[in-house]
Amino acid sequence: MGEYATQVVVGVGGRAGVSVAEVCALVEETLRGAGLTVGAVTALATVESKAGEAGITGAAERFGVPLLSYPAARLAAIAVPHPSEAARTATGTPSVAEAAALAGGGELLVPKRRSVAATCAVATAAAHDLRHHGDAEVIDAGSALVDLAVNVRADTPPDWLKQRIAASLGDLAAYPDGRRARAAVAARHGLPVERVLLTAGAAEAFVLIARALGAVRPVVVHPQFTEPEAALRDAGHQVERVVLRAADGFRLDPAAVPEDADLVVIGNPTNPTSVLHPAGTLAALARPGRVPGEREALAGRMDLPGLVVLRSLTKTWGLAGLRIGYVLAEPEVIAELAAAQPLWPVSTPALVAAEACVAPAALAEAEEAARRIAVDRAHLLAGLAEFDEVTVVGVAEGPFVLIRVAGGAEVRTRLRALGFAVRRGDTFPGLDHSWLRLAVRDRATTGRLLQALDHALALAAR
Repeated sequence: MGEYATQVVVGVGGRAGVSVAEVCALVEETLRGAGLTVGAVTALATVESKAGEAGITGAAERFGVPLLSYPAARLAAIAVPHPSEAARTATGTPSVAEAAALAGGGELLVPKRRSVAATCAVATAAAHDLRHHGDAEVIDAGSALVDLAVNVRADTPPDWLKQRIAASLGDLAAYPDGRRARAAVAARHGLPVERVLLTAGAAEAFVLIARALGAVRPVVVHPQFTEPEAALRDAGHQVERVVLRAADGFRLDPAAVPEDADLVVIGNPTNPTSVLHPAGTLAALARPGRVPGEREALAGRMDLPGLVVLRSLTKTWGLAGLRIGYVLAEPEVIAELAAAQPLWPVSTPALVAAEACVAPAALAEAEEAARRIAVDRAHLLAGLAEFDEVTVVGVAEGPFVLIRVAGGAEVRTRLRALGFAVRRGDTFPGLDHSWLRLAVRDRATTGRLLQALDHALALAAR
């Protein structure tokens, strides 16, 4: 299901006609000898001339991981401990297994191992850029690109919300007073105010949790939004990962989480997979002293020990520039987090926005927007299903869809040239460059995207 220790890439090679069984047996034996399991594998990798070998492609499918392939010239330039002239003659590179394992970065853990017709080597998976976010795709592009990289709801903030925020500017001479907004959030979730903390966006909440709660064994469930792990690492924590697999539809088995983990971070629906984990699955993670984070499905629960829910108003209301979010937790946890905050952490305009966005009329508007997004998402999924080259893994429930496409980096570049910015997937642990995230937009925009995607795929196939 998942693995929470070292994540690795396995380089593989093989003679023509090598079987799936032989490749898998060699890989599994090599991993066992290194104290690793198949769940630690994020990808298989090989030389391009072997990427169509049925035994190698079949092994990747059996392990439920992508198969990465590299040109022989690129692999030939990588220094390895065991080069082979026979391999150079056969493939154009003196190393296939070791060089392919190292091609994406990382360090060699297990040098080349052989069976009768297969070879493999194991390297640590390359580090992911935990600080990369979708706004990097469009930050300097102005209006030149249709933004499908950031999944903020289109046409937000609405006029009524802009007017409420603008009306608050006359109060800027006074220090912010968050009592009304805090009470409004508490009422919205049916909780006492002692269970609510207002923050400068979810990003501040991640930092507070990392610094104030004293976790000993924090675990982050990936692929997901990377800021929680970045905050934990910045605070000096050694972070373990449970990496969900595409072969399982990115579904979470609570048993994959170490029993003694005292902080468990999971998004719901998860960014970027768009998978919505059942409330029962997440509730099974709750322990005294353990903190899972997720969206509203458990927001009003007071019977789950250690539950911390983080909410952001950014995506629904288009308030990324205002920075407003909140935390729901047991009063003792809220007190610890609040003690780590600076004075007046949330501005007056942000407090006004928070109060406005949890009012009954706003909640009804958000519910209607969610229904429209569901219809638009279905339209996008139907269009993507027309492409043989595109795979959607899992059941999308969020305002974005994760796709896998061969040559994803090239397709993303071609879409950009055609006027569409999409989110790269390779910065998320557990994913590689073959994954792209698409924000859900209206039918007209989706129609133009699908036309551009058709063109980009045709160009990539040449």
